[in-house]
Amino acid sequence: MLDTLLNLIFRCPHRRLTRPVAEVRKRGVPQGPVYVACLDCGKRFAYDTDQWQVGKPLDGPSRSGNQAPLFP
Repeated sequence: MLDTLLNLIFRCPHRRLTRPVAEVRKRGVPQGPVYVACLDCGKRFAYDTDQWQVGKPLDGPSRSGNQAPLFP
């Protein structure tokens, strides 16, 4: 709720995004959705690797601190 309210006030355009990343656990196997994150506000967005497009915002923090770039 607070995140939505702040976006209404400040309107982050989400123009500066990370490379697509996937969360990994053991042996480098992706364990979660592929996503990109805004470098300005930190919001995460789903990423479609077939269409190479940014999708809808993902809710909640990442499950682990281990992240590997999908396209190094």
